[in-house]
Amino acid sequence: MSGYFRKTFAKIAASTAVVLAVALPAAPAAADESPDQRPDIPVGTWLAARTQPAVQLTSFSYTGTVAVPTSTINENAFQQLTQQAVIAVQNGKIPSDERSIAKWLFQRIAANVDTYLVETTPERTVEAEVGGMCTGWWVTPDGYMVTGAHCVQVGDAELNQLFAQQALKKFNEQDAKEIIKGLQGIEADEEMVKLAQQIYITFNSTHMRLRGLKQSLSVLQSLPGGGVDKTAKAVPAELVSVGESYPGKDFALLKVNGQQNLPTVPLGEDADVRTGDTLYISGFPGLVTNTPFFSLESKLEPALTEGPYNAKRSTQTGVPYIQTQAPSYHGNSGGPVFSKDGKVIGMLIAGTVSEGGEASESESFVLPVSIIKEKLGEKNIKAAQATTTTRYNEALNDYFRNYFEDALPKFREVQALFPNHPYVAKYISESQTAISAGKDESPKPMMMWVLIGGGVLVVLVLALVLVRLLTRRKRPGVSYGPPAQPAYNAVPSPPWQQHQLPAGAGQGQHVNGHDHQYGSGPQYNPGPQYDPQYGSGPQYGPGPQQGSGPQYGPGPQYGPGGQPGQYGQYGQQGNYGQPGQYDQQGQYDQQGNYGQQGNYDQYGRPGQHPADPTRDVRYGQFAPPPDGHQQ
Repeated sequence: MSGYFRKTFAKIAASTAVVLAVALPAAPAAADESPDQRPDIPVGTWLAARTQPAVQLTSFSYTGTVAVPTSTINENAFQQLTQQAVIAVQNGKIPSDERSIAKWLFQRIAANVDTYLVETTPERTVEAEVGGMCTGWWVTPDGYMVTGAHCVQVGDAELNQLFAQQALKKFNEQDAKEIIKGLQGIEADEEMVKLAQQIYITFNSTHMRLRGLKQSLSVLQSLPGGGVDKTAKAVPAELVSVGESYPGKDFALLKVNGQQNLPTVPLGEDADVRTGDTLYISGFPGLVTNTPFFSLESKLEPALTEGPYNAKRSTQTGVPYIQTQAPSYHGNSGGPVFSKDGKVIGMLIAGTVSEGGEASESESFVLPVSIIKEKLGEKNIKAAQATTTTRYNEALNDYFRNYFEDALPKFREVQALFPNHPYVAKYISESQTAISAGKDESPKPMMMWVLIGGGVLVVLVLALVLVRLLTRRKRPGVSYGPPAQPAYNAVPSPPWQQHQLPAGAGQGQHVNGHDHQYGSGPQYNPGPQYDPQYGSGPQYGPGPQQGSGPQYGPGPQYGPGGQPGQYGQYGQQGNYGQPGQYDQQGQYDQQGNYGQQGNYDQYGRPGQHPADPTRDVRYGQFAPPPDGHQQ
């Protein structure tokens, strides 16, 4: 490749390097790929969004037949009671009116029901179902769930009480009406009605029998394509393992069959938190799930509460518990408790209640995660996380950074992996809306920046080449005048070559402190400029330039025999110089002394004979204009 081409492409490369630097500005940082890296949002917001899909409302229920005998008055015992009433009236201990006497009798019977009432026939039966709701959370993608032991089973005494409350209300009201009816002529007031009902609440609950008792456990899940709304349904769960209720190791393990790609929450360590740290409880408070005022979808979204880690406690049997001021309520039992890093550090089990049965926000008790791991290990169950959770957490991080275009395909992947996901459809819709509204701030991938920059680069290079080609085609030619001070008599030049070299043409020049060379030959000094009458082509040497540097570099330096006003030697090695020294005949030999004629071309090579009106130039033949005419 000639020095000219080499120089041209070097300048193009230098120009395009500058263009590339301009076309490729610093790209924004790529989206965080770590699902555990929290965006710049509140901890509670981040935790709730990440953990809600894995926190589920659980329920346990018992069904059976409730049998209650009919009751009748024990006549002997009742006669003795009436005699005591007469004596009390005589002594002035009770008023003498019939209503006051009846109330006194009901009070005595309610205090000792089995003394005054006995079983009789017929036996009355009713089908009943009782149960409760708690909180559970997925610990493996294939359907293992953790919850509290007291959330899956109850003792016999408590179970009877639940059935009595659920099934016996109708019987109690009927029996109370019958006994009041026996008080002929006495109009019962509210106090008397309550006393009569209390008699039969006590009798019927203590004489009730349960038959055909069955237990069932279930998890409330969304249907494919649904959310946390009326599409949710109860999915049966199997009891795999159960511990002792509080104050024991209050732990239970459930299994829901036919599950895959479930969202889960990760387990942490006891050492992840200590006194003073903030704890976060997720679950379903009964004051929401048991009220008729809220919609079903409101009931099926877990609530997040937070509070400080107060102290580490231990029961008399040595079971560790964490005391926290994070609020909890009936129904929160079994819910996961998180550190600020989003890992489970325990499970909510109990809380103190006031005398009226209301929950106290000052004391909640959490079973540490070490006990949970111990119980899982007994069944060879290891907590795991599916791609569903990883992608969902990554998508949430993008979503909260306003990287909606990055988040959208990840949310769709989650929906494909787990169609029952209760929240992903909402995030897909919200991401699409944000993108349409122009709110997306997703960073461009590095490859896109490279392609954009590369496209700009190619366009600019093509434009530069096109400009050069057009400029070359417009150029009519290059003419050189005789040397400024020839050593010998110069041969007169043709009329079209009556242009003198610029001053200093015989002295070597530099550009930016560097000599520009063509290959390994002698360096060029600045060459002669174009005369304006022959077009406006670029100068040779450091004159007006195109692109980012001189097109042809500095002109050739003098060879060993050059003197000011003379042209350097043209040796046999093929190095470029200017034509050799002139004699009176205008000829020079190969050593630069005598050549064939004084004409020369733009690169310092021997020209053609004057008889030939044309001479070789780089892009074909050059034909000089007619004598005495200028273009």
